[in-house]
Formats: sequence, structure tokens, C-alpha cells
Amino acid sequence: MKNKEQKPGFLQRLQTKWKLDSLLQVVLVLVVFACTGFTILFIKNPVLDFFGVEKGGFVNTVLYLLLVLPLYQIFLLIYGFIFGQFRFFWEKEKQIFRRIAKLFSKKSD
Repeated sequence: MKNKEQKPGFLQRLQTKWKLDSLLQVVLVLVVFACTGFTILFIKNPVLDFFGVEKGGFVNTVLYLLLVLPLYQIFLLIYGFIFGQFRFFWEKEKQIFRRIAKLFSKKSD
């Protein structure tokens, strides 16, 4: 017996979660994430090698957080612009900055 009520698929759930207009827009957002990740994969080691840091060490991790993660955010915006999804990624960036600012603005009791 087949269930008449069909669950929304993965792309439909992302469309709802991200409040996007179409499945094409969901696919484009996923392509932006893929291109950004692929780009970071290729530039991470040269960036860290430039500073002469041993792989896997504490300094490597700190430099990764300070240099590579911001580059990831920049590439998200660049690829978002290329694929016509800049507004989506700009809104996400603003959310991230608000959360970071909130962490630093909390007063100690």
C-alpha cells in the first residue's frame, strides 16, 4: 500500500528553510557552496605554506581560522555574485556578523 501523502524532498526542504523562490535557486546556492569549498581546498595549503607553518599544529589551526575561514566567506560572496545569488549570501554573511558581534558584546556579570 502506497502512502498518498508524499514527503517533500531534500531540495524542497532546503527551499523552505532558506526561503528561496525556486528549486533552481536552491541548486544554484548548492553550486556556490561547492565551488567555494573546491576553491578553498586548492588555496588552503598555499596560504598556510606561505607562512611556513607545520601541518596539523596549533599555529596551523589558528592561521586557518584567521586567514582561510575569512577567505571562504569572501569566495562565497564572489561565487554568489557570479551565479546570481549574491543577495542570499550577503544576508547570510550579515547574520554571521551579527552573531559574532553578539558574542563579543555580551557583558560579563
